[in-house]
Amino acid sequence: MSPRPTFARTAMRCATLAVCLPALFATFAVLSTARAATPADSASVHALPRTLEPDPRETHFGPLLMLTDGGENAEAYFSSDGRRLVFQTTRPPYACDRICTLDLATARTTQVSTGLGRTTCAYFYPGDAEILYASTHLGGDTCPPPPDLSRGYVWALYPDYDIFRAPADGGEPVRLTATPGYDAEATISPRGDRIVFTSTRDGDLDIYTMNPDGSDVRRLTTTPGYDGGPFFSPDGRLIVYRAWHPTEPGQLADYRALLAQHLIRPSKLDIWVMNTDGTDQRQVTRLGCASFAPFFHPSGRRIIFSTNYPDPRNREFDLYLVDLDGQNLERVTFTGGFDGFPMWAPDGRTFVFCSNRHDSRPGETNVFVTTWRD
Repeated sequence: MSPRPTFARTAMRCATLAVCLPALFATFAVLSTARAATPADSASVHALPRTLEPDPRETHFGPLLMLTDGGENAEAYFSSDGRRLVFQTTRPPYACDRICTLDLATARTTQVSTGLGRTTCAYFYPGDAEILYASTHLGGDTCPPPPDLSRGYVWALYPDYDIFRAPADGGEPVRLTATPGYDAEATISPRGDRIVFTSTRDGDLDIYTMNPDGSDVRRLTTTPGYDGGPFFSPDGRLIVYRAWHPTEPGQLADYRALLAQHLIRPSKLDIWVMNTDGTDQRQVTRLGCASFAPFFHPSGRRIIFSTNYPDPRNREFDLYLVDLDGQNLERVTFTGGFDGFPMWAPDGRTFVFCSNRHDSRPGETNVFVTTWRD
């Protein structure tokens, strides 16, 4: 992908990615023109990075850099040096989600999962030499079937999902979980001392932690219902997560009936926080909608998340900020469709999220990076 060397030198001159962004915008524009006549790299997902302006109401965003174009691209998370993203993508020739990395210094996107089964929820280990992700490949080479939507909108909890540690360049993965049932949604403490993840190993959807090598597994949540999607706070002292604990008549029975079929209906989720040992579990939002994909603001005092508030029947998902005590709810995005999977780079200024905006085909989801403005 010429002119890669020029791009690499530009990135190396920048002290942080936030400082780099103006140069990245300009260089990506050159690369996009150059790549238009260049055959696609066999290890790359088709992408044409380009600069776009946010909605005028999106005052926290600077100019947007669109990094992918086409298919489903989601859960893009920064490396600890802020120079790479790891994300999951479904697009030709992939039949279902694969894990890829995107190098912001070269614009190269490379598949790093095995190419077998279905994958999800990748994350860099501190130091960036290794990644963490979940995969079904030990249960079969082919993609497991999508969930049956005859019972409404549901997510599949494939029981063959296990969590793996692998070299970030795509080497052989090492299995970290080996219990029956779903193990996925794993992320790592900024200090690198614990992994937090979601599992059905004890018969419910609960949050657990373990050592980086998979040892010393500890269960944190026990309330019947779904607890999942956890992330650590910047100081590693708190965990934010999504949860639904059914209380109305029939809800718990319906939840357990779906769970027995390895399904979950995510139509009503709220944001919660707890200490990393599982104590002081407290509900942050009470929106009566589907709220998920939470991540801590760099200050550690606010949480950003995606939700279809105020209409639980709507497919319009936007990003919102909220204080840890549930106060000062603030809408961040205003573009139609889906906006989700937010994350700040370690510099606290560079921000990534995934969105349907500017999609080439209706419903496609792509990765966007911008400079955050508080």
